[in-house]
Amino acid sequence: MLEVANLKEEGEFQFIEEGEGKVMLLLHGLFGALSNWQSVVEKFSPHYKIIIPMLPIYELPVREAGLGKLIEFLESFIAFKGLEKFDLMGNSLGGHMALMYVLKYPEKVDRLILTGSSGLFENSMGGSFPKRGSYDFIKEKVEYTFYDPKTATKEYIDEIFNTTQSIPKCMRIVGIAKSAQRNNLAHELHQIENETLLIWGLNDTITPPRVGHEFNRLLKNSTLRFIDKCCHAPMMERPDMFNEVLEEFLNKRNTA
Repeated sequence: MLEVANLKEEGEFQFIEEGEGKVMLLLHGLFGALSNWQSVVEKFSPHYKIIIPMLPIYELPVREAGLGKLIEFLESFIAFKGLEKFDLMGNSLGGHMALMYVLKYPEKVDRLILTGSSGLFENSMGGSFPKRGSYDFIKEKVEYTFYDPKTATKEYIDEIFNTTQSIPKCMRIVGIAKSAQRNNLAHELHQIENETLLIWGLNDTITPPRVGHEFNRLLKNSTLRFIDKCCHAPMMERPDMFNEVLEEFLNKRNTA
């Protein structure tokens, strides 16, 4: 697993850094983990330097748990690493953070890749927040984020279940989720001119296909690609198709 084998620590930051070349910075979602990007790392690290920071979702002060503090962390991490003109990719909450960062620092980012991003509309945890103590409830809600429930391994469900047993962690999750729902970017997205790829699950229940279409309408330099039989985390559920779409986008300049 990515977390155990390759986690680096520098200063206050923990992150994955694999490969050489142009930097591709990846941001996981609210219930995401570094391992969500396993297939992307394996596919693209021979040609890109893949960097995945561990977002401090469970370390933020409970009263300050929200997008604002997460963006401060992201700004600090990017400055610490001295990153310039990198490709930025985010899933779900990570996509929302990517959009907020690009709106603030458009010149630092080259291309933007969003998959199941929040920022316009999302059904958090399938319409409800974590219920402590009920493994079946957590299992149902985790499986809800995948077209094929078997994609949610027992290990992944166990990890989220264990997280939700902590009251402070649950409070942070709810705080960040509510912060994301309040932070609607519809009136700001027209400012983004960076070349953008939207990769959406055709069966996404959290950020439905209409959300992908709305992002495509509001982001003037965007391309929307759907993946069938796929829900909210295409890079996990349909990794081969996800990587194929991503590779086509990344290579487009070289063949133009």
